[in-house]
Amino acid sequence: MLDQIHLLAAVTVLGVLEQAYFFYQVIHARRAFGISPPKISGPPEFERIFRAQVNSSEYFPIFLALLWQAGLFFHQGLAAALGLLYLCARYHYFMGYKASSSGRLTPIYFSGTVLWILLAVSALGIFHFFLSHYLGLRFFPA
Repeated sequence: MLDQIHLLAAVTVLGVLEQAYFFYQVIHARRAFGISPPKISGPPEFERIFRAQVNSSEYFPIFLALLWQAGLFFHQGLAAALGLLYLCARYHYFMGYKASSSGRLTPIYFSGTVLWILLAVSALGIFHFFLSHYLGLRFFPA
């Protein structure tokens, strides 16, 4: 069983570490700009870091659900590769947004595209499971 999910687990751990790094960046920015919680406004530099972290956190559960569904129902290797692409795009999104608000655009479009691909692969895998399980129709090797 573990050989069927080890890549998904590794990408999940990397994703959690990336989220922790983004949280740390907000803590560091709060200290640098003297902004204590619960305040969420301040200089544009702080607000960009804060928004980049919040936006990344909002999409993380969607990413995890699609990563695991694609990996379990379609192909672990493909899902893990797409997961790594997504995490890389999110890192570039964060760093781009940290530098300027326009720096986030290309990476956010790319990460969104990766999520759509993960969604399509997940749906295809789940659809194939239903067809094979309930109707005995197989289009992909087991």
